[in-house]
Amino acid sequence: MRPLRLHLSNFCSFREPTTVDFAGVDYFALVGPTGAGKSTVIDAICFALYGSVPRWERENYVAPALPPSASGGEVALVFEAGGRRYGVVRVLQRNKRGTVGTREARIEELSAKVPESAELGDLLSASVRPLGQGDEVTGAVERITGLPYKFFKQCVVLPQGRFADFLHASKSARQDLLVQLLGAEIYGRIGTRAGQEERAARQRAGFVREELGKIRGADEDTERAAVARLSALQELGVRVGRDVAALRSRDEELRRLRDERNAADERLATLTALAMPADVPTLADSMRSARQAAAEKEQEISDLELAERAAEEKLSELPDRISLVQNLELLHKQEHAAADLASAQAKAAATADEVAVLASRLNEAEAEVAAADAERERVRDTHAAVEIARRLRVGEPCPTCLHTVGELPHHPPPTGLHTADRALAGARDRRAQADKAHRAVQFESLKLQQQVTTLTENLTTLPAPAITDKTRLHRMIEEATAAEEHAKRARGATRTSRAAHAAALKRVDELTALAERAWHTLSAARDSVVAAGVPTLPAGDLADAWTTLLTWRDGAAAAQREVLAALTGRLTEATRALSSERSALVETIRGHDVAVPDGADATTLHEAAVMATAVAAGELERIRRDRDRAAGLAAEAAALDEQAQVAHELAQMLRANNFETWLCSEALDVLLTSASATLRDLSDGQFELALNDKHDIEVIDHREAGLARSVRTLSGGETFQAALALALALSDQVAGMAAASARSLDSIFLDEGFGTLDPATLDTVAITLERLAAGRDRMVGLVTHVPALAERVPVRFEISKDESGSKLRVLTA
Repeated sequence: MRPLRLHLSNFCSFREPTTVDFAGVDYFALVGPTGAGKSTVIDAICFALYGSVPRWERENYVAPALPPSASGGEVALVFEAGGRRYGVVRVLQRNKRGTVGTREARIEELSAKVPESAELGDLLSASVRPLGQGDEVTGAVERITGLPYKFFKQCVVLPQGRFADFLHASKSARQDLLVQLLGAEIYGRIGTRAGQEERAARQRAGFVREELGKIRGADEDTERAAVARLSALQELGVRVGRDVAALRSRDEELRRLRDERNAADERLATLTALAMPADVPTLADSMRSARQAAAEKEQEISDLELAERAAEEKLSELPDRISLVQNLELLHKQEHAAADLASAQAKAAATADEVAVLASRLNEAEAEVAAADAERERVRDTHAAVEIARRLRVGEPCPTCLHTVGELPHHPPPTGLHTADRALAGARDRRAQADKAHRAVQFESLKLQQQVTTLTENLTTLPAPAITDKTRLHRMIEEATAAEEHAKRARGATRTSRAAHAAALKRVDELTALAERAWHTLSAARDSVVAAGVPTLPAGDLADAWTTLLTWRDGAAAAQREVLAALTGRLTEATRALSSERSALVETIRGHDVAVPDGADATTLHEAAVMATAVAAGELERIRRDRDRAAGLAAEAAALDEQAQVAHELAQMLRANNFETWLCSEALDVLLTSASATLRDLSDGQFELALNDKHDIEVIDHREAGLARSVRTLSGGETFQAALALALALSDQVAGMAAASARSLDSIFLDEGFGTLDPATLDTVAITLERLAAGRDRMVGLVTHVPALAERVPVRFEISKDESGSKLRVLTA
């Protein structure tokens, strides 16, 4: 992982948007006073990648990332790994309860075509594909860098107070880190895969042997027997072909005799099928009866039409019945209207009288209310006077007359005011009831007067009837009705007679058509047997013609039966001869173990022999094919056994953690050798690192006669030298030792107190770091406030801090 561009906004002490450009930088230092925010830049890189910072002690703890006065912040990082470019963004937010959390997190692969010097927005917008959001981001970073968070902070970011973690780590913790860095877990997967391959090969070999066991009858003796049977069947085929030709000749003769017999049978059936239709004998009498009935109905229609005309003439002489009925209805309407008007006038007069009575009652109720109201006012005034008199004082002015009171008045006890109120309320209720009754009767009177007016107008608008004598009208209506009924019956009788006449004519037509069909049927029957020499039939009498034809039929049928008997005898004899020859051939074929169905014809027998020969040839081919397949399966089983044995040996070699432990031990030896060389330079030849029998890291003190002692006995400065040497060895050696260079530590960031080093050791550290960065594609970053070390770094990012937060500017050597 190599950072290219880092952006901070409201992250820790960096409140204002700040962008750090690492493009083209291999060796840099973060300088500035203590507390300015130097370590925060390294923290931001770690937070962008993993969402956590080592100095905060707890993973996924983000509260310190946001300044107390800020509601939201952002960290964005563009970095390279494995030859590809990536962008990761994490956005922080403080909710209403004051809790800080990650509102958004995303990681994307970016296009490498955009120059490194481009603006941050242009770099991030050149997305190739999204890789994860939210909780997925950290996992995507681990897959890209190959390092979980706990190993990243031991190999890439070495924070304050955690610099010596790897130096002091236990054997198992060191092995976990080396396995991750070296990609040694691949050997475990190889061992597991080898075991799977062994089981698969053995399973496949078992399946092949099972298939081999299913092959039966594939030996040399079986093949010789199959060859002999095929030869015998081929000879049988030649004989059967010769005999089948003779059978087919007899089959053809038998087919000719059968066709002749069938033809004779058909001729006899045609003769015996001749029969006179059932209605032919009575057809002539039926025709005469139908014509006579039609003539009678024609005369009946003529008589009925005369009667119908007479009834119509009589009806036309009488007045129109509908006009008479309308005249009668008009008389009834006049009578009903006059009666309704008289009734309405009587009700209107009675209601007018009732209105006058109720008006008098209403006046009386009004007078009663006025009297009750006056009484109530009097009682109220009396009560007011008593109340005023009660408050009067001798010598003071009267509030009513304004004269000085010389003597107090004495009033008798007044009548109760509530009694007067009840009397007034009762009078008002009675007045309201009288008014309601008066209004209701008055409204009803107006309605009746309006009804009288309407009925009068309706009566005057009715037209005057032409005839006012109701008795005469009823008699005239009855006469017209009787004449209409008589005419109607006459018309119905005429229609019925005409329908009967039409039916009679239809019957005549049906019988005529039936006679024509009967003649056609006779002609067709004669044509069906004309080849047998039918005689000429008499014309004119249908029944006589049919009798002549049937008499001839009886003689011709007797002669045809004799011909049919002779043909049946010849056919029986030919069938017997053919059956005998076929049976002999069937026995010959069955003698060669060939199945033949009973009653098989010549073609079926020949096909059975040919099919048996083909089956024998196929069986021989199958035996030879099975022998070849058996040989192939045996060879395949042997190859799978060998493959399983190779996989078994590989799995045994990589079994459990034996190989992994050996590999990590070898890697640790290489790391300690490299770290010891650096530590000797840093300690002026005093110290180097080694492993003891318990695989704990020890320091060899050459100033104490090569005394081996625990690294935990080193002073703070000595511990820093040893830890730095080991960290530099990790960064320098891991790429060469990793499986297929799966882990390449492209960056290392050191955040440690270089101020504890003496000038000579500091110079050695500076030379070592320069050598680590020079000539290699690796970024080295330092966090230091030691001027002597910072001045030797080609690129310096100076961090300062004021009231608005941390600021960053770039310095170059």
